[in-house]
Amino acid sequence: MSYGVSPSVRFRDLPAAIDFYATKLGFTIERGTAEEGNIAVSFGESRMMLESGKGFYGPAYNEAIAKRLGTPSANALYIEATDLDALYARTLANGTLIIDPLAPRDWGQSEFTVEDPEGNWLTFWKVLQ
Repeated sequence: MSYGVSPSVRFRDLPAAIDFYATKLGFTIERGTAEEGNIAVSFGESRMMLESGKGFYGPAYNEAIAKRLGTPSANALYIEATDLDALYARTLANGTLIIDPLAPRDWGQSEFTVEDPEGNWLTFWKVLQ
């Protein structure tokens, strides 16, 4: 049996987040709608959830989500991309905010980091050959 990790990223403006992930970055919408408040998306083998700040959970958890929603974080989600150069060109062309430009790293991979509409960072990477 194998297990995967599916991060849940929450947004004040879920339609803008869906547009960003699907249109600007090329994620595939697997299921869900903005009206439902929960969207499953994928990028290659990577999967994640995009959620609105709606009150889906218990009162204490909903309150904690509301307090954190929109606050900055230094964390980044790392997503492997087989055609990293094309993805980087796409992000440059569509005006995506690039936090760290495409570059080789000492740890054997090439990567770049973008910021989504809520301020979350996504680092796209591939192993250097």
